[in-house]
Amino acid sequence: MERPLRSRGELETEISNAIIRFKREYMGRGPREVRTFLVEDMALVRLRGVLTPAEQRLAEVEDPHRGRDLIKQLRVELIEHGRDLLVTAVEQILGVRVVSLHTDISTRTGKSILVFTLSDDPVKKSRNNS
Repeated sequence: MERPLRSRGELETEISNAIIRFKREYMGRGPREVRTFLVEDMALVRLRGVLTPAEQRLAEVEDPHRGRDLIKQLRVELIEHGRDLLVTAVEQILGVRVVSLHTDISTRTGKSILVFTLSDDPVKKSRNNS
């Protein structure tokens, strides 16, 4: 079955919605805001408002580096355990293979990023296949 041709904006919105679903279902809480940017062979996902109240308090403990390190370590482990779900969702939406996934979180701002490197530019590939 052929996929309908979708614009860059539609693909970006679909990825953002998939990330929100993943965060809510897998991690128990969604971010306040998600924005996805498709840039050639990358999907950059920016999330705002990702820290729970408990994590916010932990980031402010007397030894802030220890609290921040624990939060980052936990978040990276959770993403690693859910990596297959994220990769599959992005591949189904974009129709290209995910080569790698990178993530980081700022415990000061409550923002995080996901960077998916892709096997091809999904927008260009979609146009070439139509």
